[in-house]
Amino acid sequence: MIDANTSLGDLVTADPGRVMVLEGLGLDFCCHGERSLAQACTEAGRDVGRVVALLEAATVGPGAAAEWATLDPAGLVDHIVVTHHAYLRREAPTMASLARKVLGAHGERHAELGAVTATYARLWAELEPHLDEEEATLFPAIREDRAVVADDVRHLEGEHEAVGALLDELRTLTGDFTVPDDGCASYDAFYRGLEAIDRDTRLHVHKENNVLFPAVAAAAL
Repeated sequence: MIDANTSLGDLVTADPGRVMVLEGLGLDFCCHGERSLAQACTEAGRDVGRVVALLEAATVGPGAAAEWATLDPAGLVDHIVVTHHAYLRREAPTMASLARKVLGAHGERHAELGAVTATYARLWAELEPHLDEEEATLFPAIREDRAVVADDVRHLEGEHEAVGALLDELRTLTGDFTVPDDGCASYDAFYRGLEAIDRDTRLHVHKENNVLFPAVAAAAL
């Protein structure tokens, strides 16, 4: 039985299968995963009993927690770099190329594509230096068990907020990544790529905000 006083972050860490339910209901588990389920439902105007029922239906069962949830901070850092940082760096050139192609082919009929491609460019402009900064400063300190400055963590959390806002903007502009009827294969690939980046980045931010950073703070006590 899911306790409505459990934080959104803890719910996802315990069973990542719940991500789809929370995303579908617009409950932010990454940048604001510290909120209890009850609080998040109240703020979003959702019936907490109904949400609990949906989450329980999506629960895989005992032992469903992902392997990354059991890693120590150094291990989690390595996992984040290999899984999420590498993914974003690999996808960025392809997505930039698709954005130009789709805008050129469909921009006249779909004016929103100008805003979509511009917002995606802003997202990558925010993410790339963020990844570089983590890999150059914070993550090495965690691996080497050196002291981590709380202000540095708060700074990165602030950047996560900016990334989350851009992801929300992309969802709105694309109508939850809905390809129009006259969209070509490249249009579909572009929107599917944006959707994949959205999902991966939200889980990425969750792992840092709600698992890694609290573990680092606890180790410093």
